Amino acid sequence: MCFINITMNIGIVCYPTFGGSGVVATELGKALAQKGHKVHFISYSQPVRLDSFSENIFYHEVSVSNYPLFDYQPYELVLASKLVDVSIFENLDLLHVHYAIPHASAAYMAQQILASKGWRVPFITTLHGTDITLVGKDASFEPVITFAISQSNAITSVSESLKRDTYKHFGVRKPIHVIPNFICIEDYTKLRAKIGEQEIEKHKKYYAPNKEKIMIHISNFRRVKRLEDVLKVFEKVRKEVPVKLLLLGDGPERPNIERMCRELDVCNDVRLLGKVVNPDDYLLFSDLFLLPSETESFGLAALEAMASRVPVISSNTGGIPEVNLHGFSGFLSQVGDVEDMAKNAVFILNNPEILQKFRKQAFEQALTFDIHKILPMYEKLYDEVVKENATIETNK
Repeated sequence: MCFINITMNIGIVCYPTFGGSGVVATELGKALAQKGHKVHFISYSQPVRLDSFSENIFYHEVSVSNYPLFDYQPYELVLASKLVDVSIFENLDLLHVHYAIPHASAAYMAQQILASKGWRVPFITTLHGTDITLVGKDASFEPVITFAISQSNAITSVSESLKRDTYKHFGVRKPIHVIPNFICIEDYTKLRAKIGEQEIEKHKKYYAPNKEKIMIHISNFRRVKRLEDVLKVFEKVRKEVPVKLLLLGDGPERPNIERMCRELDVCNDVRLLGKVVNPDDYLLFSDLFLLPSETESFGLAALEAMASRVPVISSNTGGIPEVNLHGFSGFLSQVGDVEDMAKNAVFILNNPEILQKFRKQAFEQALTFDIHKILPMYEKLYDEVVKENATIETNK
């Protein structure tokens, strides 16, 4: 697969938060900019991963009116207006919107306004997960989302599982291209080299002073992440292997987890570290990643762990089996089967040679999702969409 030879003006619409869709959209934009494309991020605040100067990257803030008539500010409308403005004055070749709600419908509205002014700007919608599996299935959203997705000039999803869910729950008939989430392997190898093995061991000793193994979980602490299962698995593993647990993140389940730690009497071996700006630093000295989620469209957190050479114990739901290969990069279990998860965790942690084998294999699996393998898929799709749009203009 080859890269396209021409550079483009690309508008990227995303949520600017720590969520997976915003992170992937930002990293994609940065990679495109490095290839020479001009990338225009359009959101209500600067994306958190857009934290330094980069050539060919531009940011356009969507300012939401505080007009007192509105109880809820009409973000979709002002976003559509901003898309029109940026498309015209930056001469965009296409828009790439991440997360269906409300970005796809705003892009469609902008496209219609642009057409009335003699501009034709195609848009691509990338489905990331909860926009389909959770929010999108709400009956109050379904007709609009189905229509907006269907009007997209191209649709992508981050996993085969999410593609199947979209066809199952929505009346979408257009082809959906599966382009998986990605990581930049080079960033992880550079981080390890920068910190150094000696410093990494020093950090590990701080959390595991008696050479305990370290299990780790990173999430937004929502119920769907099944934090209770994380603690149940840990409580079983610690009976077999000296181990500590690091919980990175925050959210509505935190009070429940704090209570459960006391009930299980594991507080001395569990550290709740809250929202951490650089979770990859903690993955460097971790031994096993836990992801027992109820559902995951992809499992980006698992992929990030694997890129840090940390094997994964996970549920087998959604797109996770497409990322975590059973018996190779870690193990898969049925949702809620904490006994099996604990057994698999003990198997990996109890033997240094087995742990090293799984570390190596986890990294090998992560290599298949390196951005240099995924970026050409997006560039090829951009090229096809822009050429198709040009053909339509020519035939008018």
